[in-house]
Amino acid sequence: MFVLVNLKTYPCDPVEVAEAVRDVNDATDARLAVAPQAAHIERVAETGAETWAQHVDAIEHGSNTGHALAESVADAGAVGTLINHSERRLKLADIDGAVRAAERADLETVVCANNPAQIGAAAALGPDAVAVEPPALIGTGTPVSQADPDVVENAVEAAANVDPTVSVLCGAGISTGDDVVAAGDLGAEGVLLASGVAKADDPQSALEDLVEPL
Repeated sequence: MFVLVNLKTYPCDPVEVAEAVRDVNDATDARLAVAPQAAHIERVAETGAETWAQHVDAIEHGSNTGHALAESVADAGAVGTLINHSERRLKLADIDGAVRAAERADLETVVCANNPAQIGAAAALGPDAVAVEPPALIGTGTPVSQADPDVVENAVEAAANVDPTVSVLCGAGISTGDDVVAAGDLGAEGVLLASGVAKADDPQSALEDLVEPL
């Protein structure tokens, strides 16, 4: 099971969370990773935690002020990137371009989408994984696996119909180990979460609780 913790721009200590991700990863069979803000990637990667970017742009080296270049993200220590998170929406052509840019820099990719239909379209672009995240549930503490399990099952089916090699992650509202188990029971191979860890008083305990049932 892949557990990817997105720190967004929450006022947490990215190094503290990364150290917790590293330590819990070493003590479990699950795979844990953390996605800090771009400015923190290098510091987070230095902890030894698997580090992801929150976004890369569909650009190459050149005149691109204010963008996230995939090669720079990789040079800072990231091994993967989120693309098209609900809070960083892209047009389809830009999603495709970002996936190609990430491939060019040897970054693993998770493309986010709102529903099974979008999951199918995202899977057709050839990312390593897709994550289904109904926006209304993000940050609520109510997991999609509980609120609408059909969304997860249909997303898994949609991705498999397009490209069975693309993994499906479940996002939105994941906060407990039971949520992670439920996502797996519905066919997801991982979870994408944020506030359940980034806002926790003790990130390591929160992570340990997440993976304990696995």
